[in-house]
Amino acid sequence: MNQQQVLDACKAGIAEWQVAFNSQDAAGCAAQYAEGTTMEARPFGTFTGRDEIQAFWQNIIDQGFSNVDYSEVQWEQEGEDGFILSAQWTMNKAFGVVHREHWKIQEDGKARLVFDDFEVQGER
Repeated sequence: MNQQQVLDACKAGIAEWQVAFNSQDAAGCAAQYAEGTTMEARPFGTFTGRDEIQAFWQNIIDQGFSNVDYSEVQWEQEGEDGFILSAQWTMNKAFGVVHREHWKIQEDGKARLVFDDFEVQGER
């Protein structure tokens, strides 16, 4: 894959995560993480692996959070097979920042998160 193909795969990954979240599909959210990924969800804590990550997103969805959107999205190449995303985000009931999402091409050719660090900065 060339750099543009890798970036396109990473952009497809975040788009699939956003559709899953906005469809209230925690399993679909978790599927965008590579197995064994660590997610730092400030101020809630650290979650490792798809099961813990899915449970976190299910809890957020169960509390009525929805309609995630991104702004000021920046992509920075990381190695030959990945990109780092940083952005601002909003939901219906909260807002914050993505400090560092590392999207990396997996064996099946899809990009998945291998590291996620985001922060809730306030309520709306």
